[in-house]
Amino acid sequence: MLIFKNMETENNDRYKALLSEIIAKQSIILGPEISVLKARNVPGLIINDAGTVTDIKGDGNTVLQQLVNTYVELSGMIVKNALGSIFEKYPGINKVE
Repeated sequence: MLIFKNMETENNDRYKALLSEIIAKQSIILGPEISVLKARNVPGLIINDAGTVTDIKGDGNTVLQQLVNTYVELSGMIVKNALGSIFEKYPGINKVE
């Protein structure tokens, strides 16, 4: 059970890092206030004022998909293109559609 918990914690940390990078990238594109405001509207995503993800409630992949969808609604496909290099750094995490 301890091994499973450690793997679960490690996976959660990877999602938090990935989500934080996405928010940071969108801060450059949209500005920090809008990117953080929009991210806070994603159910299950807990972030601080700097845009760093501090916790994820629920399935990390679902939260990831919802965050990307939120930004795509604002900026269209430019968001997906801008995030390509970030996703390459996280090969074990399912990619969003």
